[in-house]
Amino acid sequence: MKELRYRQVHLDFHTSEYIPEVAQEFDPDKFVNTLKKANINSITCFARCHHGWLYYPSKNAPELIHPNLVNRNLLLEQIEACHKNNIKVPIYTTVQWDGHIAKTHPQWLAVDEKGEFINSQNVPKPHFYYTICLNSGYREYFKEHLQDIIDTVGIENIDGFFMDILFKVDCNCKYCVDKMSKLGFDPQVKHERIEYSTVMLDEFKKEITQFIKDRVPNAGIFYNSSHIGPNNKKSLEDYTHLELESLPSGGWGYDHFPATVRYARNLGKDILGMTGKFHTYWGDFHSLKNKAALEFECFNMLALGAGCSIGDQLHPSGKLSEAAYELIGSVYEKVKEKEAYCIDAKPIPEIAVFTPEEFYSFRDHDLGIPPALIGAVRMLQELSYQFDVIDSSFDFNKYKLLILPDDINFSHELENKIIKYVENGGKVIGTYKSLLNQGSKISSLYGISCEKESDYYRDFILPNEIIGKDLYKEEYVMYLRGMDIKAQEAEVLMHSVEPYFNREGEKFCSHQHTPSSGKLGYPAVTRKNNVIYFSHPIFRIYRKNSAIWCKLIMKDAIELLLKDKLISHSGPSTIITALNTQVNENRDILHVLHYITEKRSEDIYIIEDSIPLYDIEFKIYVGDKNIKTVKSVPRGESIEFHKVDKYVVFNISKIEGHSTISIEY
Repeated sequence: MKELRYRQVHLDFHTSEYIPEVAQEFDPDKFVNTLKKANINSITCFARCHHGWLYYPSKNAPELIHPNLVNRNLLLEQIEACHKNNIKVPIYTTVQWDGHIAKTHPQWLAVDEKGEFINSQNVPKPHFYYTICLNSGYREYFKEHLQDIIDTVGIENIDGFFMDILFKVDCNCKYCVDKMSKLGFDPQVKHERIEYSTVMLDEFKKEITQFIKDRVPNAGIFYNSSHIGPNNKKSLEDYTHLELESLPSGGWGYDHFPATVRYARNLGKDILGMTGKFHTYWGDFHSLKNKAALEFECFNMLALGAGCSIGDQLHPSGKLSEAAYELIGSVYEKVKEKEAYCIDAKPIPEIAVFTPEEFYSFRDHDLGIPPALIGAVRMLQELSYQFDVIDSSFDFNKYKLLILPDDINFSHELENKIIKYVENGGKVIGTYKSLLNQGSKISSLYGISCEKESDYYRDFILPNEIIGKDLYKEEYVMYLRGMDIKAQEAEVLMHSVEPYFNREGEKFCSHQHTPSSGKLGYPAVTRKNNVIYFSHPIFRIYRKNSAIWCKLIMKDAIELLLKDKLISHSGPSTIITALNTQVNENRDILHVLHYITEKRSEDIYIIEDSIPLYDIEFKIYVGDKNIKTVKSVPRGESIEFHKVDKYVVFNISKIEGHSTISIEY
């Protein structure tokens, strides 16, 4: 799968044995014509589903072909029809969920400390969510299954494999306990069992990748865990590309994709984003996502350096939904028009944000996206900064400014690396506990000392003409406890203010916290040369309460350090911008998105409306480059511009959803 297609559908087909006449209405010509009309150039189709059934004429396990599958050549006919029309067909198979295996080979299932089967989704019966242990005899079973697909489909017909459901799990089965003991892990300690499970997953992926490459050398290979983060780096060589499953309405939310893709796009692999056409989650039959939502999700993938994949589920009849593919086609028509300006485009970042996820321990297990990271991503997007998410192994010198949000663990190695970066002209903003060696005399990075957390669970900040210059010059509450610091070798840019007392014991005042006493407390913001430190967890507060004063004081700090901001505009903070470059085309591409996310329902955030904006001015830093033209794409309409110092300045007359601007040199 050498060429990653940008208009993919992931076609689920998890089909119960209690449904009759499966695939009776499948017609390969109608199937492929629907895909072509919808501008689809890659579709992931099923060899085996979570129920455990096969959808091809298996040579090795014909008894596992879906008992009611009318057309036993379903997968073969899907591939043949698509290949005749230059549509790729990666092959899907499940790994750690299989309802049939759970019933027939319970000895292969992962078990908890009590010997109970592990239901990783906590869904009541009936379900297929019992997790299979990859240390069991199932591993050989899975390789035999892959060989069966290869033998039946044919090497020349295989574009790739999408292998689904590979999760770390606290397995206590005899296979894992034995292997843990041999490798020096203590099977009696939970976090060691979880750590071992990641070792086992990496071992499994390496073995399976080699198995596939020996047989189908050019096949695409991807293992899906519904997330991509620092832990994936250990087995990255076993993937040919990345696919980032992130259905905003399906539990991931609208924060997951931008926080994750900004990290994943720097791992050296081509990447697809994956959402769904469903209103909610996978398997939401006969529902359609709002068109504005699907547009935003796909266009945001393009803006952030990824191709597009939209999840659907084929009806058991084998017939595609006309409505679903009219919806998908309407979005992919626009993707098709714009993808020439997206393929091989690289982001132009000015800031790097460290991910606290790097420092999750196996004691933490599944904490999800760090709240501090979500707060930082939201804040920087709203301020129109261009940024990557990184870990401590990245090259810092690509960035003008490093941000350490709230919870970056201290190590002398990382501190020394950042100090060297600062000595070479780099700028740093740290917040709360990030890289703070509590109890040490003086932080070499920040020029402060810290003995403890603040005595007050809520205190206040007092803005001034340096930090908080656009705020009223009176106290603002900070909703989470800060760090009680002393400025030793740093100047104080802003003070905290103490409340009268905490709400505890017999003392309380009104409904929430006690108001300001007017007494200045510890420094809230300090500066040592090109390093600024905030003593409060600014980003977690922003994630929790979206307090605009947190965003504005951070904006002031960034502006103190970062000159020549890449993008400025006259529009609202609901605009999302992304600036990418296509070096070979000698042009930069500006993406501007404006969609409104709302919590209209009890369960999910939705996007229903795209509210147009008019006459928005943009200033893009271009340095000494000579601008040949600025134009909207794909229409190719020229946009008037002028150069002011090192900026190109122009107006976009109308932004309706997604605008793409080519700045050509």
